[in-house]
Amino acid sequence: MKRFRLLAAAYVLSLDAGWAQKVELTPVISKEISQSIDLPGEFQPFQSVEIHAKVRGYVERVMVDRGSVVKRGQLLAVLAAPEMKAQLAEAESKVQGAEAERLQAEAQLAGAQSTYDRLKKASETPGAISGNELIQAEEQVKAAQAAVEAKRRAKAAMEENVSAQQDLESYLRITAPFSGIVTQRLAHPGALVGPGTDPVLLVLQEVAHLRLVVAVPEQNVAAIAMGAQVEFKVPAYPQRTFTGTVARVAHSLDEKTRTMAVEMDVFNRDGALAPGMYPAVKWPLRREKPSLLVPKTSVVTTTERTFVIREHAGKAQWVNVAKGMADVDLIEVSGDLQAGDRVVRRATDEIREGTNLK
Repeated sequence: MKRFRLLAAAYVLSLDAGWAQKVELTPVISKEISQSIDLPGEFQPFQSVEIHAKVRGYVERVMVDRGSVVKRGQLLAVLAAPEMKAQLAEAESKVQGAEAERLQAEAQLAGAQSTYDRLKKASETPGAISGNELIQAEEQVKAAQAAVEAKRRAKAAMEENVSAQQDLESYLRITAPFSGIVTQRLAHPGALVGPGTDPVLLVLQEVAHLRLVVAVPEQNVAAIAMGAQVEFKVPAYPQRTFTGTVARVAHSLDEKTRTMAVEMDVFNRDGALAPGMYPAVKWPLRREKPSLLVPKTSVVTTTERTFVIREHAGKAQWVNVAKGMADVDLIEVSGDLQAGDRVVRRATDEIREGTNLK
């Protein structure tokens, strides 16, 4: 009996020495993964301006109202300023007077020049005239020339004054600085506007081209790619998917939110979108290099560690990993792994480290 027990124990030991746990192995995969996270955004007009009057006057007419679609240079409003017309008429009258004085000075110059020419001709005959008379005639010509030049400068200054008055008068006609939509009308006929009062007449916004501003978290700024197409949706049209193009990046983080402002260009051709909307943006995530992926069932998480079981020389080896993004049935892991390593597909902590694997 004793001999039989010794033989049985030896047989069990021999089984334990050659025993291997049967498992399914799968390789660690290296590939680029792309995912997205939902980030809130805000639409802003590409251009927006509050239109003020440049000169003081009364509103005479307003040609547009809220919702009016306008083109660049289109007339929006007309102001009335009677005193400005009087100032322009006075300036034009002064120009006419200066022109008359200039013509008179040129006539005097012509007379002085003629006298000088005759005296100079006569001086060719000895004793016909004195040298002093010729000198006086020459000085009179110079004085007449100086007078003509002074009249010309005076007229030019008055013409500049007229041009300035005309420019001011042109400000009575308020035009659109760019194409867009009038979103607010705040002035009506009879209102006093201009410097000193400074009310807003109209608010004009360019909405055919919008800015979509997204606050991207610091950990995701690496995914910012200039020119990238990004999808988004708005609550007003839940069934539609829109796209924008990454165009401008702040390159500075907000100290309070630790986010970076990114602007996308969105062309609002059908007018479905509007400033102030808050879309949900599918912000893409990317890695600088390919990721290592294993099946989700290969990752074991206990209270002490997170690991995968790698096959090494036919034995189980626990390798600590950190989990990343999921990709369908796979999950991104980082740790002491390489692409091509074989890990247990359905791992548990019951497969102890050093176990023989079959």
